[in-house]
Amino acid sequence: METISFARGVPAPECLPVEELADCARAAVERDGTTVLSYGPVGGYGPLREWIAERHGVSAGRVLLTNGSLQGFVFLAERFRGARVLVELPTYDRPLKILRALGVDVVPLPMDDEGLDPDGLAAALSTGDAPAFLYTIPTFQNPSGRTLSTERRRRVVELVREHELLVLEDDPYGLVRFEGDAPPSLFELEGGTHVAYSSSFSKTIAPGLRVGYFVLSPDLERELEAAAVSTYITPVLLGQATVHEFLRRGNFERNLARVQDLLRARRDAMLDALDGELGGLAEWSRPQGGYFLWLDLPDDVVASELLARAEGAGVTFVDGRDFGGAANTARLAYSYVSTDEVREGVRRLAALIAAVPA
Repeated sequence: METISFARGVPAPECLPVEELADCARAAVERDGTTVLSYGPVGGYGPLREWIAERHGVSAGRVLLTNGSLQGFVFLAERFRGARVLVELPTYDRPLKILRALGVDVVPLPMDDEGLDPDGLAAALSTGDAPAFLYTIPTFQNPSGRTLSTERRRRVVELVREHELLVLEDDPYGLVRFEGDAPPSLFELEGGTHVAYSSSFSKTIAPGLRVGYFVLSPDLERELEAAAVSTYITPVLLGQATVHEFLRRGNFERNLARVQDLLRARRDAMLDALDGELGGLAEWSRPQGGYFLWLDLPDDVVASELLARAEGAGVTFVDGRDFGGAANTARLAYSYVSTDEVREGVRRLAALIAAVPA
């Protein structure tokens, strides 16, 4: 029996514009090969920095290109070894592991279907040592799929200004929207003084290109660029130039629409399957975009035990405790599997959940 993976938070192969990227890579080398095949500035490929800067209304000197956005997170986190950092509960597991390895005091903040609770943030800011920064994924969050409401975004920005709190707004999924209007980013609302913005082209073009970016205050950009200099001699300019060529040709919006259509069908299939198989037995988030949804299992179901049985039944997911969640929670990714696999995988899971003795 072939395993159906709800654990893989990666794009399905058909989401990747392989032929277009091959042509863009060739064009980038032919047009600017002496630049992109040599050593270059650690801040990244100049034309791509300028494109991103224009998109976000800042100078190119505030943009730092990284090997995926997680690398930039490491550069930032290393500045605050042993400090206090605020995160959402649940949150992306990779930053959690990085922060804990650095001896950081990780303070989880409550969430609900509207995203981060501003009252919880206010309470955390009023007690204990001043936090080094808040790490948040406000749009189509990994792992929950939830989106911070516009009203709450405004309240968070008020608190950020009041406490002069550094915020890292991680936004890799925001453009992968299936429905509804996009809220303003925290970066836009706050003006970019206290909010650093990170994203990547992994979810909108291809993850293997490894092109992430940060929009930072001038001082913070210089600090993180210095960290990059001490880590590597040159960035991967060919990948960055390939992305820029893809953008320059006007392929981005068309490709994004294609990705949205492909993933919307998978999201819809998962919600329909959950409604049909687990309605009344479990609860789950209903994301308007992104890759994931969050599953709250019955109280007597332990996700780790369910996962062990699920693997034997040919379906996998990620235990919610990896993200700081409760024992009866799980993350389901719909981005990689086909709609038929979604339906069959949910059916297998539902049968296992129903078989758990009360």
